[in-house]
Amino acid sequence: MMVQTTLILKAIHAMWLRTACKLEFTLDGATPFILMLRPRSGAQQWVAREAYTLTPSVPVAEFTDMYGNLCQRLVAPAGEFAIETSADVMTADDIDVAPGAPFDAVQQLPDAVLAFLLPSRYCESEQFATMAGEIVAGAAPGYDQASALCDWIRREVRFDPATVYGQMTAVEVNQRREGVCRDLAHLGIALCRSLCIPARMVVGYLHGLAPMDLHAWFEAWVGGRWYTFDPTQQMARGGRVTLAYGHDAADVAIFNQFGPALPPHRMRVTVQPLAPPV
Repeated sequence: MMVQTTLILKAIHAMWLRTACKLEFTLDGATPFILMLRPRSGAQQWVAREAYTLTPSVPVAEFTDMYGNLCQRLVAPAGEFAIETSADVMTADDIDVAPGAPFDAVQQLPDAVLAFLLPSRYCESEQFATMAGEIVAGAAPGYDQASALCDWIRREVRFDPATVYGQMTAVEVNQRREGVCRDLAHLGIALCRSLCIPARMVVGYLHGLAPMDLHAWFEAWVGGRWYTFDPTQQMARGGRVTLAYGHDAADVAIFNQFGPALPPHRMRVTVQPLAPPV
């Protein structure tokens, strides 16, 4: 009976989304790629259908990286090359919040979580201890601290999808006080880690995001599990489909190309609600 009740509650709070991404390149020569465009089923989402088309078609090898992300490896030919993916995914229509969830002492953390305490390329957490302590003054250790950090970023750092700055580290974001979603996530991760709260980067889709694009947020480990924090949004919002997890943006790029850097000349992202399957 308990198992049946749990499944019913999950279904009530779920929504179905169709996600799609199309990247179009014009390449000067044969170009190796590593892509990270396939969502995987897990505790927070169920992938019911996928389509993955390469034009022209080329051989692809898939592997799972150290974070469990599904990665595709290929060599694209010179000329026009397009990557098009879509997926039908059941995901939560809200996100879990847990005010008062406790801080987990470092010595009690799972082995797989420990690495997310360390500084990384874009998250110089060792430089934020004093600042983070001032921001969370009076907040209970754990979830309430991570929430206070996210709220501070939302108030103090301007989310600008059209910012002219390139990829910034957390220190640079703090100095400039503006950035894209990835930049705000980097600052949140660095602040959390400076308080010994494990934090990781997440990249995926968010239903209702405006302007629509791939999105980035962060998760913090408190109370024995990961919780979602998104300083770009004014309220806790579900409708998320995760593509990748990592220490920072260096680990979760949806594509890496090797050779002359030629970004896609066209990119289109859509997220549409679906009726639940009968």
